[in-house]
Amino acid sequence: MALAMQRKANVRLPPEINRILYVRNLPYKITAEEMYDIFGKYGAIRQIRVGNTPETRGTAFVVFEDIFDAKNACDHLSGFNVCNRYLVVLYYQANKAFKKTDIEKKQEEIDKMKSKYGINT
Repeated sequence: MALAMQRKANVRLPPEINRILYVRNLPYKITAEEMYDIFGKYGAIRQIRVGNTPETRGTAFVVFEDIFDAKNACDHLSGFNVCNRYLVVLYYQANKAFKKTDIEKKQEEIDKMKSKYGINT
């Protein structure tokens, strides 16, 4: 056990790796308990959020207690077959997740400014 802790202390991970995994291509009928069974093998889980709206169905967020457990789960479960669907497991990146909404807000602001000043280009 001490050797494993020492190995973790010496490893430097890339900046995009974090404790939050974004999972896509899930079966729509999957439950949080089944997600705990699949992902819990790789370490302690803090939280699982399964999408339930029409836009988020088939996706989930899995938050691990330890970053190394999250890395291990991502490495082993990417491409894992669940109910004849292959999972897509990625590291959650907030800057990419909110980029689309920021672009839409900026476009709305531009449209307001154009209408305010009567610009039709």
